[in-house]
Order: sequence, then C-alpha cells, then structure tokens
Amino acid sequence: MKIILKYLKPFAFILVLCVILLFGQALSDLSLPNLMSNIVNVGLQKNGIDEPLPEQISKQGMELISLFMEPEEQGAFQSVYEEQGGIYVLSADKQDLAAAGEAYGQSALTIMNLVKAAAAQSGQALEMDDASLSEMDSGMLYQMLPLLQNMPQQAVEEARLAASQADASLTEQVGVAFTALFYQDLGVNLLQKQQSYILLTGGKMLLVALAGVLAAVGVGFFSARVGAAVSRDLRHDIFKKVQSFSSAEFDTFSTASLITRTTNDVQQIQMLITMGVRILCYAPIMGIGGIVMAVGKSVSLSWIIALAVLVLIGLILVLFAVAMPKFQSPQKLIDRLNLVSRENLSGLMVIRAFGNEKYEENRFEKANRDLRDTTRFVQRAMSLTMPAMSLIMNLVTLAIIWVGGHAIAASSLQIGDMMAFMQYGMQIIMSFLMIAMMFIMVPRAAVSANRVAEVLNIRPSIRDPGEKTMEKVSGGTVAFQNVSFRYQNAESDVLTGINFTAKAGETTAFIGSTGSGKSTLINLVPRFYDVTEGRVTIGGVDVRDLPQKQLRSMIGYVPQKSVLFSGSIASNIRYGKEDASEEELWNAVQTAQAEEFVHSSEEGMSAPIAQGGSNVSGGQKQRLAIARAMVKKPLVYLFDDSFSALDFKTDVALRSALRKNLDQNAAVLIVAQRVSTIMDAEQIIVLNSGKIVGKGTHRELLKNCPEYLEIAQSQLSKEELQ
Repeated sequence: MKIILKYLKPFAFILVLCVILLFGQALSDLSLPNLMSNIVNVGLQKNGIDEPLPEQISKQGMELISLFMEPEEQGAFQSVYEEQGGIYVLSADKQDLAAAGEAYGQSALTIMNLVKAAAAQSGQALEMDDASLSEMDSGMLYQMLPLLQNMPQQAVEEARLAASQADASLTEQVGVAFTALFYQDLGVNLLQKQQSYILLTGGKMLLVALAGVLAAVGVGFFSARVGAAVSRDLRHDIFKKVQSFSSAEFDTFSTASLITRTTNDVQQIQMLITMGVRILCYAPIMGIGGIVMAVGKSVSLSWIIALAVLVLIGLILVLFAVAMPKFQSPQKLIDRLNLVSRENLSGLMVIRAFGNEKYEENRFEKANRDLRDTTRFVQRAMSLTMPAMSLIMNLVTLAIIWVGGHAIAASSLQIGDMMAFMQYGMQIIMSFLMIAMMFIMVPRAAVSANRVAEVLNIRPSIRDPGEKTMEKVSGGTVAFQNVSFRYQNAESDVLTGINFTAKAGETTAFIGSTGSGKSTLINLVPRFYDVTEGRVTIGGVDVRDLPQKQLRSMIGYVPQKSVLFSGSIASNIRYGKEDASEEELWNAVQTAQAEEFVHSSEEGMSAPIAQGGSNVSGGQKQRLAIARAMVKKPLVYLFDDSFSALDFKTDVALRSALRKNLDQNAAVLIVAQRVSTIMDAEQIIVLNSGKIVGKGTHRELLKNCPEYLEIAQSQLSKEELQ
C-alpha cells in the first residue's frame, strides 16, 4: 500500500479538501433527521412554539401560573418579565431563563395534576395532557382558578411532588401547551405561527440538503480526478519502467502478467482511491456521528443501536474470514487467462494446422473456470452482506418502533425524536455497510498495489553508466575480448572465451548448430544482456560505458523474428529514422529488395501494415525490417538470421546491394544458417556449444574447420565446395 500513498502525495491538498467536504456532507446528513424531528415535535405537536417561556403573558395568566410556585421560583420566574400595559413581556435581560423555564414547567404540570385530581373528586375520569389542553379554551382554565386556590394543601403538595418527579419531556410538553393557551388568550394566531415555523425549518432542511449535495458532488469530482490521475501516473511509470527492462527482466515477468498489471491492477487501485476517498472518511464520520446523535435523542433506545453494531461487526468479521483467502487469487488467475488467450490468438494458425482446437478450448476453459469459480465464491460470500444488512435494518426499525411506542405512551419520548432515532439507526447501519464494502476492496487493491510495486521497484540489470564522461566512438569496429556469458540462474555459461574483431567496412558472419549461442552473442552488442566476463567494444569503447540510447542509436538491428507495427510501409521504415525523406525511404527499400512488392500496391509507401505484419509474407516482412535498419545508416548492422525467409536470388541481390551501399565506417554482423548467405563474408566465425571452433574466410574454414566443412557439405554441392 506504500506505493498508493507515494502516488497520492502530490494530491495532498485535494485530499484534505475532500476530507473537509466530507465533514460538511456528514454534518448535513446528520442535521436533517434533527430538523425533521423539530418539524414533528415543535411544528406539528407544539404549534410552532419552540421557546421555553411565553414571550407574552396576560396578568390573569401570570396569576394562574404563579399560583403554585415557591417564593424562590416566583422570584426567578417573574424577574424575567416586565409589565407593560397589563401584559407581562419577556425581558431583554434573560440571564436566568433556565431557572425560570424550569419553574414555569413545574407549575404548569402541577396545575394539570390538580385539575385531574379535582375531576377525579367530582367522579370524572380526565386524561389531561398537552393534546387535550390545546383543545381547551383559556377562559375555561381561568374559571377554574377559584377552585384551584381552594384545593387542600395536601393535594397541592402531592401534585407538586408528582410534577417534580415527572420526566423532563412531559414537563416541557405541558409547559408548551400552557404557552399556547396564554398566546390564545392574547389573540396570537397560532396557525400562522405553526406554519411559519414549519416553512422556516423546511427551508433550513432544503439549504442543508443542498449543501450536502454540493459537498457530495465536490468529493465525487475530486476523488474521480485523483483516482484517474494516480492511475495515469502508475500506467506511465509502469510502461516507462518496462521500457527500461533488459531481456533478463522480461524473463522474470511474462507479457500477459505485465499487461494485467498495467491495466487490471491499476484499475483496482483507481477504484480503491475513487471509492476510498469518500467511504474511508465518510463512513466513520457518519457512524460515530450517528451514534452520538442517536444517544442524544434517546438514551433508553441506545441498546438497540449497540446490539445492531455488535451483530454487524460479527457479520463483517465472519465474511472477511471466509472470503479473505480468495482475495489474492483473482489477479493471478487473470494473468493466466490473459496468457492462454494471448497464446491462442497469436498461434491460431498453428493450432488449426495441427487440429488442436479442442485442446486449446479445454485449456482456456480451465483458466476461465478457475477465475469464474474464485470470483463467484467471493461474490457469493459478499452478496450475503446486503440482505443481512437489510434484515438488521428492518429488525432495528421494528425494535425502535416497539420500544419507542411505549416510551411515547409514557410521555418520556416524543414522536419526532423516535423518527430521528430511526434515521440515525439507518445511517449507522449504512456506515457499517460501506465499511464492509471497503473490507472487500482494500485487500484486493492491496494485492494489486504489491504487484505494481514489484514492477516499479525492480532494478534493471542493464543500467546507464551515470555521469561518467563518455569517449567519442569513431568507427563501427566491434571487438569481443575474452567474453563469457551466463543466463540468470543458469548452471553453466552459454558463451565461453569469445575473442574476435569485426572490422568496420567488413562483414563478419556467425554460423553453427542450433543452440550454439549465435543469437546470444549478437544480443550482447546492443546490451540486451550484459556480459558475465570480458568486454564488448565498439570503436574501442566498452558498450557498458555508453548510455543505452547512444549505444543503440549506432546500431541497426534486424531480429530473428521480424516485427512490424500497425501503420503503413512508410511508418514502419521510418521507425528507424523518424525524419527520413522519401528518397531515403526508397533507397532503403531498393537495397532491401522490397521495391517490387511496394510498387505492386496501389498505395505504394502508404500501403497499410496490420499488427505484427500479418498481411504480408515472411519474406516481405524480413525485407521491410532490413529496410528499417538500412534507413538508419548506423555504425553497426546486426542481422540475426534475417535472410532465412528469402529465396536464393533475392538473398544474393540483397547482399550485393548491401555491400555496395555499406558505409566504410560500418561493421556488419550476420547470423545465418545458410552457408550461401555468408560465403562472401570477410570473416566467418564458427560456434559450437558456446565456443569459437573456427575463424576465417569460407575457403580457409573448408580446409581447417571440420564443423564448418560438415555444415557446408550438408548444404552445398561438390562443385560449390571447390
């Protein structure tokens, strides 16, 4: 995961901004249930009265509410009011509102208890609460004032004791109901007050929701940009690193694996960043904030949330333990599937020629089935998350309604608070669901990150010499001085004690049995591999002392397997020299004996070339590859068995043209299997089991090299051997 943090470093400011926006979004989402609760509790149930004390109260109302207060309570209550024209108005100096509000609520509940007691004495069962009080006329309550004043002291004390022991929620509800009666007495339009409160709170909800939406859009925008930018940088660096690989590194990573790491693995990291920026920060904020807000609404219902959280954690841990061992498999299985698919498509003609379609189908089916079964197991295990979460959410809702209903009946909980508690419960559960999703994504992305890091952290075995001052290379003379080479992890050397000099202006050819090390020897010149012992020089300079770009700019290389790129004939030849003119292109084509088939196409140089050169023959492909090397005009030409697909006539004509157009400062190194291709070479080197067993001209080797004579006798007639 360190690789992800490294690539996220340049986006630290954006990530901090995203966290700030997520806090804003979370605060918005956590505020909405509270505002909804206020609409129900205050707007609907309390007629929009949200103040603890009435703003105004009549003289008669002041007399009624103060009747059953202790002297201290009366002082605290009356001190916050000023009399103005027979009406008591809440004073601007509100330092003691808490004590006044408590005295007001206690007195209102005491009056209600006394009214109920009086009704019971008269033989009437009266359920007096805030709802019934809202239906009463204030005049009716004032008419009861003499009766209340004459209540026995014991009844008054019992009523006061019951009020002091009542739940604060009940005290508040009764106080608001009395405030509504006092407002009604003064002619205040309660309906308008209620509508104003609902509209104002609803407007706040809209603004808060809009702010949450803007924050969510902002986080989504920035997280998507960061994820895309990181994946872009990762792909760029992987591709750049792969370009610096030598053949030894390509032996470590398969082509299919490198493709998977560049595409699918990077995509997993991008998905983690895009989703993780939101979920990893948002889910904990919502979970913790939801728990705090829910407990603030009702402590008595908190055990439901605690139980749900414990069940959720247990569920996540079980699923994680079951599916975790399989998380590391999909990426390797995708590697395998890509490998089989790539081999199948590239070798389609061979498969058809040998009639092995069924075998390849079974091979692909096995790779596909392994990936399918592993992915299906993980998906099935994780698919239990959603129905389990839905079940828990519904059970939590039922439990809140059941327990909350009893609390509402006991006047210890308000309907709006229960509704808000339900929403907080859903938010908490959804937070854990999001955390569960991250438990799925993080392990897989971590595996992908490690696979990407393996590529980025590998140290190429072929490296430039650094800041060392390079000697200027003069001429293309190539010299091998006591060169030995061994492949990585091999038990023995492939080449041993190789010594020769390929002079500029001359052709040096290599021949030998299959596996004698001819292609390996050629690959040491452009540093596809580095020698194990000895040194290879060009113009007297060790190739290891030259930057790879400078070294390879001096070499025209035609590989054993000719490779063409999708495009046109001209674009493929210009691959050797980007700014080559039309004249240079035609000269290279003529030298490579490709002029005839280029002219045979109506498009000429613009004739299309399919990927891999699949729309041209093997001989045409070789000639275009040779033309690509010729247009470069390098100091060293490397032909690795590059004439094998040519007929003898074209072979002779090409070698003749090559000799005429060869720069006197350039050396030509040819690997060949046909003796006729190298008969005219100034120097022929015969290899056998990685050692030089013969060196000289064709005539000299026929006389003093049995291995060369054996090869020549197998290919040439007796007349040609004379």
